[in-house]
Amino acid sequence: MVLSAAGAIEHERFVELAAKAFARVPKSGDATAPVPARYAGGERRDEDDLEQVHLLIGTEGLSYLDPDHHAAAVFSTLFGGGMSSRLFQRIREERGLVYSISSFTSSYRDGGLFGIYAGTGAESLAELVPMICAEFVSVADTLQESEIARARAQLKAGVLMALESTHARCEQAARHLLTYDRVIPHTETVARIEAVDRAAVRRVARRLLSGKPSVCALGPVERLETYDSIAARLRA
Repeated sequence: MVLSAAGAIEHERFVELAAKAFARVPKSGDATAPVPARYAGGERRDEDDLEQVHLLIGTEGLSYLDPDHHAAAVFSTLFGGGMSSRLFQRIREERGLVYSISSFTSSYRDGGLFGIYAGTGAESLAELVPMICAEFVSVADTLQESEIARARAQLKAGVLMALESTHARCEQAARHLLTYDRVIPHTETVARIEAVDRAAVRRVARRLLSGKPSVCALGPVERLETYDSIAARLRA
C-alpha cells in the first residue's frame, strides 16, 4: 500500500494520522506476484444507430519500465497529440475525413497500449482506415527533426505545468513509488524527454507495428474493412 499527499502538509503529522487510521488493518504475508499482463489483439465491432463511427486501432505499447518509454510518449505526441500532429493535420485538416482524431499511450508496470482514435461519418470510413494505416506505416521513415523537437517541448511543458497542481503531484508520487520504488524528480523526467532523438522515435514507431493490432468500432460500421485487411495494411 502507498499513501501519498501533497500540498501544505507536515510529514510527521501525516505519518501519525496514517498509522492511526490503518492500525487495525491486518497484516498479510508476502503478496503473491501478479500474473504479467498479456496483450492479445483482435477486434470488436458493435453496429449501432449513431451519427458517427467511433474507431480505435491499437497495438501493444510499452511499459513504464521500458527504456523506450519516453520515446514512445514523444512519438505519440508528434503523431496524434494535438492540432499540430500529423494525424490531425493530414487527416482532419487536409482531407476532412474525421470530426476528431488523436493517438495515445497507456503504460503500466508490466505492459502498455498504443492507440489511434477517430470519430468519423460512415461515408468516410472506407477512405479513412487506409489513410490512417498508411500514415502509421510511413511515419518512421519520414520523421522531421522539427516535429520531434515540437513534441519534446509539448511533453516538457506538460511535466512542468503539472507541478502547479497538488493533485497531479500527489498522483505522480504514488505512481512513481508503485512503479519505480522511488519518486523521480521532474528534472530527471525532463532530461529523459530531452534525450529522445530521431533514432529512438523511429525505433518505437517500428516496434509498435511489429505485433498484432486491435480494432474496435462502434456505430454504423458496415463499411469498415475486415480485420485481416487492416492487419495487412499495418504490415506493409
